[in-house]
Amino acid sequence: MSRPAGNPSYAAELGAAKKAVALAARLCQTVQQEIVQSDIQSKADKTPVTVADYGSQVLVSLVLNMEVTSGSFSMVAEEDSEDLRKDGAEEILERITDLVNKTLAEDGSYNILLSKEAILSAIDTGKSEGGPSGRHWVLDPIDGTKGFVRGGQYAIALALLDEGRVVLGVLGCPNLPFTSVSNLSGSSSGDQTGALFSAAIGCGAEVQSLDGSPPQKISVCTIDNPANASFFESYEGAHSMRDFTGSVAEKLGVQAPPVRIDSQAKYGALARGDGAIYWRFPHEGYRETIWDHAAGSIVVTEAGGVVKDASGNDLDFSKGRYLDRDTGIIATNKQLMPSVLKSVQEAIKEKKQASSPL
Repeated sequence: MSRPAGNPSYAAELGAAKKAVALAARLCQTVQQEIVQSDIQSKADKTPVTVADYGSQVLVSLVLNMEVTSGSFSMVAEEDSEDLRKDGAEEILERITDLVNKTLAEDGSYNILLSKEAILSAIDTGKSEGGPSGRHWVLDPIDGTKGFVRGGQYAIALALLDEGRVVLGVLGCPNLPFTSVSNLSGSSSGDQTGALFSAAIGCGAEVQSLDGSPPQKISVCTIDNPANASFFESYEGAHSMRDFTGSVAEKLGVQAPPVRIDSQAKYGALARGDGAIYWRFPHEGYRETIWDHAAGSIVVTEAGGVVKDASGNDLDFSKGRYLDRDTGIIATNKQLMPSVLKSVQEAIKEKKQASSPL
């Protein structure tokens, strides 16, 4: 794939993105440990995940602004500061401010103390609408909030759009086993956890540990027989039509049970060959945002995989904050994609026939 004209390399941006995501991951780990150790009653409290969500966005915005100075800064992100400016939000804002400053102090890269107003301003750098021209960072500060609260999988997902195309992506997955996901909960058995996946257009994909081990090149698996393939899908049943995916798996002849884990960690696991297929078929009416797929999709494509919608089209990230796509999203290797698409399209046809009146 050719790079957009005039941009021979994204090395500086990729380095900044990795630094930003790793720092945000550190903040998120601190909060998740507090949630997991707390009693059941406080697990229902949404405050910790709110604090981590905003804090992650602040740190990513701050690091990118400090490290990448060229041109105007634009970021498409999930959060804005509106709720934090309302009466009654002072305590949460104070917690976010304390946590961000503590994380920065422990890291030591930046000698900076942020005020509450600076925190709110940093959050609001994520208000961009994206689109087909210029450069836009795309961030999901915590992808997989339900996994985060449960003590399971989540990801900090950051990508860069240049002229409507994703040109780099970084996934920080603090709870993902560093070597491979081998069981249904996506957890490890005493192995090192914490993986940082990264990819830049035309340069391949890599993984390293979140604490900074040397990067290793990764590639998708080479399985070409669906009977030998395993597939990833969302942990949360509400995120995917499981009866539909079960029907597709049956048509393909997939023998293995699904591996269900939260967040774009699935894209990272697929990119290094832990499984052969990841599909996502949300319930009707659900609109996919670009931050749910931008970083994960380039990690998979640069690892030699393909990511398509249910009609076999590439994902189009140039339409603003939402993906303009057809029905579902499929990621797999080049050998399996034709048969997966065929089975998906057959299952869609059958579903339509079954739901239409005679």
